[in-house]
Amino acid sequence: FSDGGAYDGAEQARLLAAQGAEILDIGGESTRPGASEVPAAEEIARLAPAIVAGRGLAAISVDTRKAEVARAAIAAGAGLVNDVSGFDFDPAMAGTVAAAGVPVCLMHAQGIPETMQDNPSYGDVLLDVYDALAERIARAEAAGIPRDRIVIDPGFGFGKTFAENYILLNRLEELHAMGFPLLIGTSRKSMIGKLLDVEPKQRVAGTLATTAIAYMKGGHIFRVHDVRANLHALRVAQATLYGAPNEGDAR
Repeated sequence: FSDGGAYDGAEQARLLAAQGAEILDIGGESTRPGASEVPAAEEIARLAPAIVAGRGLAAISVDTRKAEVARAAIAAGAGLVNDVSGFDFDPAMAGTVAAAGVPVCLMHAQGIPETMQDNPSYGDVLLDVYDALAERIARAEAAGIPRDRIVIDPGFGFGKTFAENYILLNRLEELHAMGFPLLIGTSRKSMIGKLLDVEPKQRVAGTLATTAIAYMKGGHIFRVHDVRANLHALRVAQATLYGAPNEGDAR
């Protein structure tokens, strides 16, 4: 997960894996609010060194909206496609994922990165996200992607107001009715920064709170910047829910 250019891709892959990351989610195009599209060739060139560096360290996820980029990343060693558009951006993406036989994460976003935060609008944000994800899942299945290769992501910060992000977090367990693993991406996002009035690198404590809450509401995969700190938060939440290990076994 990007750290704003503090490390090159290869160095960051090694660092995150050493801290305990089980999946490295590697992207060559920012999809944060207001970001502009990157040409596919440039995106592939940015991805390649980090994918090569990450092979053998952890599972590799490619964060892209483009089928051409996904094909190149899979050929280089990526084993999961994380499409923040949920197959809305590139009509060829669903078929590409199905043909490759890899899992996919389908995220919900209202609109595109350039404009998605201009005026997001919902009736009931949780139910609207649920329905939109159901449509994306149906599209994936129609393309030949088995249900056991699908992960869903409600898309915190992607076309949601400040308040709507917290409504989603509070009602996260309602998405379990869909029957898919949940990926949670709240790390250092503006929903934390606006609440606490802090800059991105000062949002670690707020992120840990969202991680623990989301885990206790049934989150499965957590996309974070600060791997070790979030692992610690998850271990505490896990011990709270399921019982702490014997003291001699704790590590």
